[in-house]
Amino acid sequence: MNAALKTSAILLTLSLALTTGGVSAAPSATSTPNHSTIQAPSAGTATFSISISINGSALSEPGFQSPGSKEPLLPLRAVAGALGFTVAWNAQTKAVDLNKGSIFTSVKSGKDRYAVNKMYIQLGTAPQTKQNKLYVPASFVSKVLRQSVSAEGQQIVINPAAEHISETGVITAITDAGSYQSVRIRGIGTEGMILNVGKDTRLNRQDGSELAFSELHIGMTVEAQHSLISTRSLPPQTPTYQITVLDGETQDDLLGTAGTVQQVTTAEDGTVSFRIRGSALSEKSQNEVVLRLAKDTVVINENGETASPADVIQGAEVISFYSPLLTRSLPPSGTALKVVLKADKL
Repeated sequence: MNAALKTSAILLTLSLALTTGGVSAAPSATSTPNHSTIQAPSAGTATFSISISINGSALSEPGFQSPGSKEPLLPLRAVAGALGFTVAWNAQTKAVDLNKGSIFTSVKSGKDRYAVNKMYIQLGTAPQTKQNKLYVPASFVSKVLRQSVSAEGQQIVINPAAEHISETGVITAITDAGSYQSVRIRGIGTEGMILNVGKDTRLNRQDGSELAFSELHIGMTVEAQHSLISTRSLPPQTPTYQITVLDGETQDDLLGTAGTVQQVTTAEDGTVSFRIRGSALSEKSQNEVVLRLAKDTVVINENGETASPADVIQGAEVISFYSPLLTRSLPPSGTALKVVLKADKL
């Protein structure tokens, strides 16, 4: 990181601390976290012990891997505690809550459904209770706690991460107030993340060509590299090092609506349309609109990964982007260009 960018990040951090009441350092994360499933060598039909190293120090409590399991299981309290997380039993939800910086997560024994900052993800392996201790899959440490994890023989190695976090999301708002510029991704209201843009923030396309801030607009899917430091506000704010637009050609006058799918209809020719009601993302956007799913409509999840149009169902929470060419009906109708399917909420 160059000196100017470090200086701007420090100044922004101090400014945010004075205006928002504090900042937090996000959990360590690499720019490209190891999100693959961690597999240790098979030991046939026997359960065997897995040693654990965290930041170069051996953990006194081992993990284990059972016959036929996809990955090792690690002692949650020991690992999370060594990583600086607050670990507490929640009697009301009957789950273990973890907290550090901007990450709030919850784990329940036997449930392959992990609560991460008010959303659920699945890892393919459920946590287990053994001798009154809760164990989680090794991928939990990389995908949820955002640490760098690797397997070396029958040892799991957890290493400190780099200086920034990389996140992918769709732009839902842009602020350009002279000396202050920011981009919001992954939600509206208290959701998502506000990426503060400074003079040293790099803006570019996937091919490496540069972009002006004025060329960014809502509906773009971007990858952002930002500081480990963020405010405790909702949504959090963070200094941003680089924003890369992942789309090809994009329409710069897109409108957007975030809300709930009220109704889905299928015409005689098989065309599917849905009515969404919620919040307009810009002055010219609609609070309620009917949108047609075309063959070239991009349907993705909040991480920018391809999703199925069949998941656009009644009750689904979505953020939809569309052309300003709408009918004069009430509500107006048009064609969906991009639909972001939001994860289930707690």
